[in-house]
Amino acid sequence: MKRSVLVRDSNAAYREMLLEKREEVMSGLGIKFDTLARMGRLAEEDQAQFSNDESVSLHLNTLDYAQLRLIEEAIDRLDAGDYGICLSCDEPIPAKRLRAVSWARYCVRCQEALGAGAEREWNEVRSRVPVTAGQ
Repeated sequence: MKRSVLVRDSNAAYREMLLEKREEVMSGLGIKFDTLARMGRLAEEDQAQFSNDESVSLHLNTLDYAQLRLIEEAIDRLDAGDYGICLSCDEPIPAKRLRAVSWARYCVRCQEALGAGAEREWNEVRSRVPVTAGQ
């Protein structure tokens, strides 16, 4: 009985962390869109800087949306009772990791293995890209 109360309490704490982070990410997205919308018409000499700022903002929005998706997935796992279980090895994710990255899908060991695999794959793709004479 004590164990289930502790799990319920910790799940409530994780849910609160996830909801706070979701709100933070969503409000950041709103600020970025509002800033771009308020800029209105620009002088011709400001267009290059604006285009660069817009490109950076879009990239940051992409990252924010990816994080938002991970947060939503974590909330879904909480609702399903699968939160805190590594999606790769089915072992519990340590509480220390969940406090640091509440939307974590993998334990550190599996995340590192996935990261190393992604880096190897990226290096293989880069090695297949032909180098032009100008580079």
